[in-house]
Amino acid sequence: TCAFLRAAIEGAGLTAHAYTSPHLVRFNERIRVAGSLIEDAQLASVLAEVLYAAEAADIGPSFFEATTAAAFLAFSRTPADAAIIEVGLGGRLDATNVVTPEVSVITSIAMDHCEILGESIEKIAAEKAGIIKPGRPVVLGRVPPAAERVIRAIAGERGAPLLSVAQEFGDDVETYPSTNLEGDYQRWNAATATLVGRLLGARWRLTPEVIARGLARVDWPGRWQRTTVGGRLLILDASHNPEGAAVLDSNLSRLARETGRAPVVVTGVLGLARARPLIQTIARHAAEIHFVVPNQPRACSHAELESLVPPEF
Repeated sequence: TCAFLRAAIEGAGLTAHAYTSPHLVRFNERIRVAGSLIEDAQLASVLAEVLYAAEAADIGPSFFEATTAAAFLAFSRTPADAAIIEVGLGGRLDATNVVTPEVSVITSIAMDHCEILGESIEKIAAEKAGIIKPGRPVVLGRVPPAAERVIRAIAGERGAPLLSVAQEFGDDVETYPSTNLEGDYQRWNAATATLVGRLLGARWRLTPEVIARGLARVDWPGRWQRTTVGGRLLILDASHNPEGAAVLDSNLSRLARETGRAPVVVTGVLGLARARPLIQTIARHAAEIHFVVPNQPRACSHAELESLVPPEF
């Protein structure tokens, strides 16, 4: 959704800062200053400044807090027309929640980061809704009904007008805006970005035509990204929670219909709770599964991943 918004804003001839996570290859990907990845020298400078200030104040910031402060420091020193800020885990206690936005956006709600955000959809929704500010409009993506009730209640308490993707576009994904990225969920994201564009409207030169052009030329690596290796199709995808597993299920099913054969899947996962729905989904579609262990403390071992493969595979 952030990428769609950036493409639309830049397509209108405006400049945008962007703060997103995680990065895929280089840390710099998290921070775009007026449209360009932050340069190494500037990144080193603002991080050093943040850490020096934290030490002087006897504060021990988390990785994400330090990164957020560095990004905002870099943004404050370079003019731009807009800043697109993605939350970390999201919501009430997020480091990004010092921002008072033109529009708050809640894209989706899933059972993820439950140990921090809560063990139910309602609790997670309440935490995510912590970004809603008094009187500032909210765009709500496709979320479970229980989550929507919580978010609508909080928006109502804060006098924040709410625009819902489901209400505006309905249930049929074919009525949703088109985009050059694959997958139904990208059309849901495109619809979310479109509603934000409508709210920002003429003052930001975000006409329907400008928004549509942005949706058609967005680039977002790692999300069902097609490439080739040695002449063979390779798809890179970063699905990592139960909601993502449902999308992956649909994409793998479509891929099998397109190619006429089951794919070979190479996968690694951080955390058993995330791994279970992903491995079950992959096992329904794959000809072979090859497990890898990412160099990360929360990575599942080979044995843990193998234990999740259904016996009939």
